Amino acid sequence: MAGFLPFSAIYIELYYIFASLWGHRIYTINSILFIVFIVLLIVTAFITVALTNFQLATKDHQWWWRSFLCGGSTRLFIFAYCLYYYYARSDMSGFRQSSFFFGYMACICYSFFLMLGTVSFRAALFFVRHIYRSIECK
Repeated sequence: MAGFLPFSAIYIELYYIFASLWGHRIYTINSILFIVFIVLLIVTAFITVALTNFQLATKDHQWWWRSFLCGGSTRLFIFAYCLYYYYARSDMSGFRQSSFFFGYMACICYSFFLMLGTVSFRAALFFVRHIYRSIECK
């Protein structure tokens, strides 16, 4: 469920992006898209840091892959939105259009998984190094 909050930050913009990619509309609000992208990165980093802190508080120090999957889990919500867009908003039908749509969207969701997973891992790594650097061992 860690990916729900970052997904909710980009939910509104996804409709416009999908309409420009698959609905032959022109996307003209590039500055808003950039701001939403920055908000997505920040929200992903903060959620991962909070969940890593909860994990470290329970004395579970194997946070590496969980932090990566925490940020990357947004891809599941994006792919669920792809399913919603395909069946409810688009006029696509047939095997070729379906395979084209879902093939490209699977690649895009995988790239979001890698990008947001990397951002969340780096944020968690920065957080863990910062909190353990401040501990004095005597």
